[in-house]
Amino acid sequence: MHEFIQQILGFLGIVLTYLQHGLDLLEQTLSHSSPLEHFGAITAAITGVLAARSKKIDVFGILVLGFVTAVGGGSIRDLCLDTRMWWIDAPSFTIAILITCLITFFLARLTRLQHRKLLDVADAFAMALFTALGTWKALKFGTDYVNSIMMGVITGVAGGIIRDVLLGTIPNVLRPGIYLYATASVCGSVIFVCFDAFDIPYKWTVSICVILALRLSAIHWKLSLPEYHDTDEISPQNPS
Repeated sequence: MHEFIQQILGFLGIVLTYLQHGLDLLEQTLSHSSPLEHFGAITAAITGVLAARSKKIDVFGILVLGFVTAVGGGSIRDLCLDTRMWWIDAPSFTIAILITCLITFFLARLTRLQHRKLLDVADAFAMALFTALGTWKALKFGTDYVNSIMMGVITGVAGGIIRDVLLGTIPNVLRPGIYLYATASVCGSVIFVCFDAFDIPYKWTVSICVILALRLSAIHWKLSLPEYHDTDEISPQNPS
């Protein structure tokens, strides 16, 4: 019995060692901003194309919408931080975004994708990645913790807001029944700042995973914050 317990503990030790190595590798990958920015931009561009599927927009309009969605949040953040916009000096961002828009446009036309679900998932990934990037960049520029959180949230959701405004729809961040949209971004940004302040490892991994977990679970189980209702409104059926 004693030997069996030792074997189990040894096996658990090996699993934990591999798990730690995996987390270290994931954290190291996520902390390199350029690959993460490329992936976030590509994912955000996909959401711009999918959101326009019922608006009868031509290919040029799709390219504009996808590009603005991909770079909008980070551009606003960089304006607030008074620094050069993150995509200006790297044409690879623009090329990747435009190619992604074209591929998504034609694939969406040729296949019967579940656009709404794919849009929600892609939007969650883009928001999670850009929130972490925005928070990290604000901290890097010496911004205080509170405003670093604000910069993270702006980076995460502003591109989607611009996308929805251009499409003439209510932005997701203001629309009822969207299920923990900006709330997930705020939670992830707060975690990133707290981990950074106390020098806790895996801030990138944990913050991104928390945002994804909150957003995707909220979509699946339809979780949302309480909505504001004006109880003083006079009903048309009962004007008295």
